[in-house]
Amino acid sequence: MEVEIEANDEDFEEKVIEKSKSLPVVVDFWTSWCPPCRLLSPIISKIAKEYQGKFLLVKVNVDENPKLAERYQIMSIPNVKMFKNGRIVDEFLGAMPEPLIKKWLDKNL
Repeated sequence: MEVEIEANDEDFEEKVIEKSKSLPVVVDFWTSWCPPCRLLSPIISKIAKEYQGKFLLVKVNVDENPKLAERYQIMSIPNVKMFKNGRIVDEFLGAMPEPLIKKWLDKNL
C-alpha cells in the first residue's frame, strides 16, 4: 500500500476527497522554494512510513496547482490539512518537530 502520493488540480477529488471516505488523508501543501517546506517534507514522509496504513500522505505543490491553493485558501506554506469523510477535520501551518506532528496525528486518527 502506498503511503505517499502526489495530487494535482485534476485528480485531487479522487485522490483526496474520495479516498478520505475510507482512510484519513493528510495533505501537505508546499512549494520547492520554501525553506520550511523543505524542512517539513522529510519528517512528514518518515512519519507516513512509520504509520503505515493509518493515513495516506498526499503532496500538493501549490505553484503547480493554483486552483487548489485558491480553493483551500492557502496563504502560507507549508500548510497541512487532514481530511476525513471528504472534509477537513484539522490543520497546522509551518514546519513542526516530529513529536508535535505525531501528537497532532494521534489526536486526529
